[in-house]
Amino acid sequence: MSTQDNRKPGQGEVETTGHVWDQDLAEYNNPLPRWWLWGFYATVVFALVYWVLYPAWPIGDTFTKGLASVTYEQDGEEVTTHWNTRALFYRDMQTGEYAVRQRNMLEQVAGMEYAEILQDADAMSFVNAYAQGSFGTWCAACHQVGGAGVIGQYPNLRNDHWKWGGTVEQIEETLVQGRLGYMPGYRGILSDQQLENVSAFVLSMNGYDMDPAAVEAGERIFTGTDGGCFQCHGTGGEGLESQGAPNLTNDIWGLVDVHGAADDGERQRQVARFIGNGAQREMPAFADRLSDEEIKILTAYVHSLGGGQP
Repeated sequence: MSTQDNRKPGQGEVETTGHVWDQDLAEYNNPLPRWWLWGFYATVVFALVYWVLYPAWPIGDTFTKGLASVTYEQDGEEVTTHWNTRALFYRDMQTGEYAVRQRNMLEQVAGMEYAEILQDADAMSFVNAYAQGSFGTWCAACHQVGGAGVIGQYPNLRNDHWKWGGTVEQIEETLVQGRLGYMPGYRGILSDQQLENVSAFVLSMNGYDMDPAAVEAGERIFTGTDGGCFQCHGTGGEGLESQGAPNLTNDIWGLVDVHGAADDGERQRQVARFIGNGAQREMPAFADRLSDEEIKILTAYVHSLGGGQP
């Protein structure tokens, strides 16, 4: 049972609302602190302002766009749209402090000669930071994040042995126009025994212990008209950069996993299989995908991965 007691509290007593239940159960009168109330009112006002300025409430299949707007540049034209994180990102990438600094540094490095870039610590620091993103976007899918490539598929860019040449000019040319690597298959042209003989000769040039008779027969095929391998790889097997023909004497194997083979017999069979099947590899051109500045930065980065040829 509730009763009303309107007596004022005495000294040391706690003020109540005056309501009493069961004669001794009173309701304290403890109003919320003013700072808390004003804070609460402020959040209400903030919410109202936010709903007006920014996208907030769903309406059917759309939503309230708000009054705030973002202006950025797209395809050379100025675009103004309602506030949203995508537009904000576009604007920040164009006019943000770090975006402007990055663009200025990109123009500065792009205006330098390759020799200057490669010898300038600050320039190379920027190249490594900037080009890692470009490499990850355009190159890593084939050459892997660190540039080590995939045996049997894509070249290793870290060993400073370049099929098409490793100077900055040659690397830039590769990026601009792409490359088409081709080796014809000799299955049907050479017998299985001839394929094994050529394989023995190629492996012997790299220090592997092959049958001397097979090596001698393979050399005749390699340097003769039956195989004609010397036309691309040279009579000594050193390769020909203008054709993208690799050096066959340095024990570096990009398309055959020679080092992973169990023994010399397996190595010979793998090389013979490759010669029989041939290979065709294409790297796309990036002239229409990357700006001249980006290609220059990426060229310096790729050049540095393998130590770089002068």
